[in-house]
Amino acid sequence: MTNKFSRLSALSGRWLLSRILRFDLMLLAIVMCLITIGFITLFSAGYSFPWRIEDQIRNLIVAAGAMFATSLIPVKWIRRVALPCFAVGCLLLLATAVAGITVKGATRWLNVGIRIQPSEIMKLAVPMMLAWYYWKRSESLAWWDHVVAFGLLLIPAIFIMRQPDLGTAILVSIAGLSVIFFAGVSIKVVIACVCLALLSLPLCWTLLHDYQRERILTLLDPTLDPLGKGFHILQALIAIGSGGFTGKGWMEGTQAHLDFIPERTSDFIFAVFGEEFGFVGAVLLLVMYLALVARSFFIAAWAPSRFSRLLAGAIGVIFFTYTFVNIGMVSGILPVVGVPLPFMSYGGTALLILGISTGILLSISAESKD
Repeated sequence: MTNKFSRLSALSGRWLLSRILRFDLMLLAIVMCLITIGFITLFSAGYSFPWRIEDQIRNLIVAAGAMFATSLIPVKWIRRVALPCFAVGCLLLLATAVAGITVKGATRWLNVGIRIQPSEIMKLAVPMMLAWYYWKRSESLAWWDHVVAFGLLLIPAIFIMRQPDLGTAILVSIAGLSVIFFAGVSIKVVIACVCLALLSLPLCWTLLHDYQRERILTLLDPTLDPLGKGFHILQALIAIGSGGFTGKGWMEGTQAHLDFIPERTSDFIFAVFGEEFGFVGAVLLLVMYLALVARSFFIAAWAPSRFSRLLAGAIGVIFFTYTFVNIGMVSGILPVVGVPLPFMSYGGTALLILGISTGILLSISAESKD
């Protein structure tokens, strides 16, 4: 019995080592660098909130554990749980609509022993579901399959918009639409949809909540309400601009440490980074995010199955969208929405989803080398 256990342990150890060696180490290195930079920046931004730093350490440990555990799961197992994850996510969204926790007029959280935000789960569950659907239909794919896929995407998007959480609804929609695009939708259909979306903008404007319209108007001219709706953008721009070429130095950012930057540990952490590390640091950070997205697409290109390719491509789009929207809103080129900067912003559920997404990419990269 002891000999059998020893042989089993030796085989497990060799399998684990072999799988780790097949991981895309460049992807892993980029993510580790971003996490390190993020924690250094968050430590500076939140030194007056020590509990947030402690919480982030816990969040990082949980996310790293989830990433490592997911990376060891065979892709075929991930494919099998795509449908259950989507179904559970939709049920959680329904439960949130019925018995969710309302904060500042938005019902986005659900208490299941701990407080969770089901819409964050759908950022990954939706592309997983659509990738599974296209994999299932790969032998007899027809034009109406794209309509079905769009319908599947529309269900959680509507739930999330009603919370209301337009930012997350847009992110979930982009993640799902990327899968539909990568699945082979005609470019003519894409152009037609873009034109239709542009024509529907006046109607969309009438459907927006008052605070959403105010955010868009504030984007066009933050000085309309410098101490109210425009305060976030103006203070972020002042912080980034005051950083100059090389920055003021770590822990030396005055805008952050004098409490001028709202939400400086979460949505506006890039403003803190820009002030302390300047133009040079911001460019290097953008290069790292570009490398993260490029590496995700590289893994997608070499993925061994249709499901893997579609899912890896969607995760690359998720990384890009998070980064573009967050830095865009902090820089004043996009409206302010609650979107974290990947691997840098304070947060639990979002960081966990990003960790699982990275783990999926590592699993796909390992199997592409088999």
